[in-house]
Amino acid sequence: MTAPSTAPAASRGGRWIDHWDPEDETFWNEKGEKIARRNLFFSVLSEHIGFSIWTLWSVMVLFMGPEYGLTPADKFTIVSMATLVGAVVRVPYTFAVAIFGGRNWTIISATMLLLPTIAAFTVMEPGTSFTTFLLCAMLAGVGGGNFASSMTNINAFFPLRKKGWALGLNAGGGNIGVPVVQLVGLAVIGASGGPRVLLGIYIPLIVVAAVLAAVYMDNISSVKNDTGAAKDAVKEGHTWIMSFLYIGTFGSFIGYSFAFGLVLQTQFGRTPLQAAYVTFIGPLLGSLIRPVGGALADKYGGAKITLWNYVAMAAATSVIIVASMRESLPLFTTAFIILFVLTGLGNGSTFKMIPGIFHTKALAKGLTGEEAAAYGRRLSGASMGLIGAVGALGGLGINLAFRQSFLSVGSGTGAFVAFLAFYGVCFLVTWAVYLRRPAAQPDASTATSEAKPQLSYAEV
Repeated sequence: MTAPSTAPAASRGGRWIDHWDPEDETFWNEKGEKIARRNLFFSVLSEHIGFSIWTLWSVMVLFMGPEYGLTPADKFTIVSMATLVGAVVRVPYTFAVAIFGGRNWTIISATMLLLPTIAAFTVMEPGTSFTTFLLCAMLAGVGGGNFASSMTNINAFFPLRKKGWALGLNAGGGNIGVPVVQLVGLAVIGASGGPRVLLGIYIPLIVVAAVLAAVYMDNISSVKNDTGAAKDAVKEGHTWIMSFLYIGTFGSFIGYSFAFGLVLQTQFGRTPLQAAYVTFIGPLLGSLIRPVGGALADKYGGAKITLWNYVAMAAATSVIIVASMRESLPLFTTAFIILFVLTGLGNGSTFKMIPGIFHTKALAKGLTGEEAAAYGRRLSGASMGLIGAVGALGGLGINLAFRQSFLSVGSGTGAFVAFLAFYGVCFLVTWAVYLRRPAAQPDASTATSEAKPQLSYAEV
């Protein structure tokens, strides 16, 4: 654990908090909660716009008719590259919070969103090369990094008992940037506006988000990069297990968010306006329910909610496969929207598991009280960026699977079969690692420190 900084706030510039102890109920009730909630609100705002810019090309490709000279495979490649960059930058964004401060990095990362937005505004017209569009989409990936820095920052502000709710609300508020940009795109398409109108709407909003972060957010002095924690998180098996499970939830959410409209256009022949009318519904409901997933995990245990959520995701995917084979647009759309809702629920429950897992390991080591909480914060904070990055790579996999499926069989059915199999594996991993009880319960006097966390992971 790193000792809080004693340097005067003024000497560092910006708004710094030198003492922060959210596990102390008196501190939390007197002033901590008010400060944490204020930072949460403006963190959500910046992350929300970041998600909108990241998924901007899921809307832009709907505008790009035959005059742009792009095939469906080209469009899936464009959105895949935006997904890839958004996943990769999550790792450095996680550590940027400790280097610059949560408030300061929010200002920087929000301002950086101007780069892809202005670039797209400049080149968005027929005749622009596929390579140029691809590069602009890759620039938009910086918006995906805002999630990692925001989650790392907010994780430090809230006590363990509130993390499921706070992280769920923070992520859900960010995720909702996906349907919002799709709704704005629908309005622009409906009004016969061009893609530059959509881009022009977001440029001033980015500036507003950066200014509000500067005025109302804070940095926490004790949040510092801990090289040892990062190394420990990489070596920790649970980091990679949770990364795998997060591919199934968030990877599905972001991958489907990019692909839904394209699938409707390519497989069912929907026009841009027809696709836009329904594309936003799934991401919207999936975003809104994410805090519910976190709250349910707080109450019943994240592992239990995650396990049964994978069962439901597999069931919804099975219905989608049937609808795809029968070419039933109403059934396909309904089941796809239900699957979106389940991805959001699982996003909340899986991310709630992370601090709980590492807190359990702290207790197994014999740590108690603030010492155990600090250990949990240290490893969970270090692991969140990596888990978020690997999870987001699932979105890349989904779009590449759709691309290959349409090239091979002319529909998305093959991709959905692969997704169904993957959800089955996620179910088995969740059960085997976090819920399966040992055949024989060890005696309290002979239980080892390694056995203890295994017996209590069902509560994370």
